[in-house]
Amino acid sequence: MLNDFSPQYMRRDFLTTSASGIGGVALSSLLHSDVRAVESVMSRRKSHFPAKASACIFIYMAGGPSHVDLFDPKPILNSRHGKRMPDSLLKEVEFAFIKKDKAVLKGAPARFRQQAECGIEYSEMIPGIGSCADDIALIRTMHGEQFNHHPGQLLLSCGKAELGRPTIGSWLLYGLGSASENLPGYVVLTAGRGASGGSSNWSSGFLSSTYQGVQFRDKGDPILYLSNPPGIGRENQRRTLDTIRELNDFRLKSNPDPEIASRIAQYELAFRMQAAAPELTDVSGETQTTLDAYGVDRVTPRPTAEMQSGDTYHRFSTNCLLARRMVERGVRFVNIVHASWDQHGNLKHDLAWNCEMADQPIAALLRDLKQRGMLDDTLVVWGSEFGRTPLGQGNDGRDHHPFAFSMWMAGGGTNGGTVHGVTDEIGWAPVENPVHVNDFQATLLHLFGLDHERLTVNHRGLDVRLTNLGGEVVRNVLA
Repeated sequence: MLNDFSPQYMRRDFLTTSASGIGGVALSSLLHSDVRAVESVMSRRKSHFPAKASACIFIYMAGGPSHVDLFDPKPILNSRHGKRMPDSLLKEVEFAFIKKDKAVLKGAPARFRQQAECGIEYSEMIPGIGSCADDIALIRTMHGEQFNHHPGQLLLSCGKAELGRPTIGSWLLYGLGSASENLPGYVVLTAGRGASGGSSNWSSGFLSSTYQGVQFRDKGDPILYLSNPPGIGRENQRRTLDTIRELNDFRLKSNPDPEIASRIAQYELAFRMQAAAPELTDVSGETQTTLDAYGVDRVTPRPTAEMQSGDTYHRFSTNCLLARRMVERGVRFVNIVHASWDQHGNLKHDLAWNCEMADQPIAALLRDLKQRGMLDDTLVVWGSEFGRTPLGQGNDGRDHHPFAFSMWMAGGGTNGGTVHGVTDEIGWAPVENPVHVNDFQATLLHLFGLDHERLTVNHRGLDVRLTNLGGEVVRNVLA
């Protein structure tokens, strides 16, 4: 119909029917561009410089684990337990819940001890992680500006506390593409209550939706509706997808929208995943020694009212094992998300409950990767949106604390057995070598051979990057 004609359609129609040779050449070029658009959505790309890491397992402990209880020993804090901080230090500080007039210092409930050959001190609540200290680069001076969960999670995941921006995994896929043909390049595994930021922690933002994290389930189909309905065979599905692709190709030629190319790529990936994903999530082929090391069959101890009930221990252990299996199969970025570490009360019990859940499988993951020769180019990260106050909250809790907290990296070109940065005597703020969240992100990208200042995308006329307007690579944590 004449009303359906658009300038773009008329131009292509003219080139198609033109008797001149230039029409055929131009059409061929246009079609080739469309094919390139589809193929380049997830194809592998070169880094800016040689990379140390090729895959990342980011263990996201949402809620804010207490740095002064786990990674940053403060004997003076213990000796001042129950005493007030100087009012001058509290004057300009905002808390989520603490009342300044009632705030007193709170010592750590567990002792620290030196671990491994490097002799770095870790809490006795995480003996497994501590035993891997020689492979860990521990940063004790992380800091940011956001003191509530969702803004803090956006800052850590997206580089800025702003909805609609791509997350770290999306930036890695955008910069490097995927190394797997049959699985997503960015996978999310969850256990526990769920992070308050939800899917904004693995969104592709204004990048193509192909770069977003794909959430896997640990029961039934790894992804909802991945299996065919009863009576639909693989050959029938292939014919259906071929027809859908022809329609999408036709639309792409008249409207070169990158989301159409993304949809074509996602349909094809989903078809290939039907064979690859069930094999990936079936851990029955793993040895019993491996399953025991990760604690896959552990029973979840009775939680308190604030903790997640059910089979959280089993799920988190399985997620750590699945992360290794995914990296083996070429997945670029695996995000293991667990919430919540938000101990405003019942700190002694709930922090220990979380540590018991996380310690064994994370240590097993590090050892497993190392034994298989995979740790050299697999970057493992433990991180959260902030830490906890050296001040107590109520009878047995700590409030949100973005002014100083701890994160660590292992493998993937990092300098294991080291500590970067020093906080003051109570763990309130950095006094040596502070590391902003954007610095951490710049360092992570650097390990993958990506210059954070050059990895940009034009969005609304501006060249936008993960590290917002700042970020410096932390050279001391590099091997």
